Amino acid sequence: MSAEPDFDVIVVGAGVAGCITAYQLAGRGLSVALIDRGETPGAKNLSGGVLYTHPLQQVFPDFLQTAPIERRISRNQICFLNQDSSVAIDYRDARLDRDGTAVSVLRGRLDPWLAERCEDAGVLVMPGVRVDSLLIEDGRVVGVVAGEDELRARVTVAADGVNSFLARDAGLRPAPQPHQLAVGVKAVVQLPSDIIEARFGVDALEGAAIAVVGDCTRGVGGGGFIYTNQGSISVGVVLRLDDLTAKGLRSTEVFDGFLDHPYTERLLRGGELLEYGCHLVAEGGQAMVGELVHHGLVIVGDAAGMTINTGLTVRGMDLAAGAAIAAAVGVAEAIETGDVTAAGLAGYPKALAAGFVGQDLQTYARAPKFLENPRMYESYGPLLADALHQVFGLDGSARKPLRRVAMDALKGSGIGVGTIVKDAWQGARAL
Repeated sequence: MSAEPDFDVIVVGAGVAGCITAYQLAGRGLSVALIDRGETPGAKNLSGGVLYTHPLQQVFPDFLQTAPIERRISRNQICFLNQDSSVAIDYRDARLDRDGTAVSVLRGRLDPWLAERCEDAGVLVMPGVRVDSLLIEDGRVVGVVAGEDELRARVTVAADGVNSFLARDAGLRPAPQPHQLAVGVKAVVQLPSDIIEARFGVDALEGAAIAVVGDCTRGVGGGGFIYTNQGSISVGVVLRLDDLTAKGLRSTEVFDGFLDHPYTERLLRGGELLEYGCHLVAEGGQAMVGELVHHGLVIVGDAAGMTINTGLTVRGMDLAAGAAIAAAVGVAEAIETGDVTAAGLAGYPKALAAGFVGQDLQTYARAPKFLENPRMYESYGPLLADALHQVFGLDGSARKPLRRVAMDALKGSGIGVGTIVKDAWQGARAL
């Protein structure tokens, strides 16, 4: 017979997924411990990102007023970057600012705020504790092992990030394949807020998010990003691991090239480097999501491989929050009925599939395969730039009709019309 549990629930990982799971379960009257290996929650998270706020506002109705957000993103830009040119689609909308649809955040500030809300709800937050393994008895997870200590719980929640050794120890996720992972290299560059607002064309508290493809990755599958914070800029590249290895490039070399590109350099000029780092990013989409429940165990957020990259938006934190909401429902129901087997915890994957997380993962299931297309990074940017150069590069010669301009640019690119039609159709199906 198993020993009496120390807690109803132990949550491992105090990121977005872990904190929201713990907060919701404590709000249901359960005893919850939230364990994180960082000295403080967020200490291990590389700062910077765009957070789509709907699920956070569902949990914390005052989120936009009280959370340490940086700027409300009212301007989104998609940029094809070439060696000597750039072509961008620029979308800005006052409704995005008004609704707070997306905000820029620094995880070093957001995660401690979430952990404090957990403590206010009665969660025991335990920073600076490294969980070494799951505690398993008779095929059921009954807690965790941390050094020489064992902590027992009716249900354990693995929210320990993309590498999630806990999920792999339980056999719920195989080791990710190289094409399902990317290397993210990111920096935070300090600049005065008035300079940021002038360079990015935004007002105070408004922000911009720029997604970049092409020369920023030296042709490697992936992309670059630039996000505005209140007094800093988050800038980086995400590089698909298999393609980076195949091309024999180093991630830091590619990142430095992006920083040195005139497009990026103008935006960062005069800034001071505050933070720099690398980490792995899940890129596999729905195909990367393994089993979500085991006897006494559930997996949430990045630990379950829940990310979506459409090339237009990169989403992880809102999926983590949505998964946490669904997990809290399933875990609370299982504890209430006294059945914490995989069958008893099945309310979690059921709730997940019915909500926006499961539906969006299904909608964009083809996106990772589509984004492996090398023409996205090597050919279409120069094609667009060459066509536009013939439109705007007036040199005294007679102008050609736009259809001739397009055909000449196509001929010079080596891309056939049939290839473009095929890529466009695959993109429409994937995105």
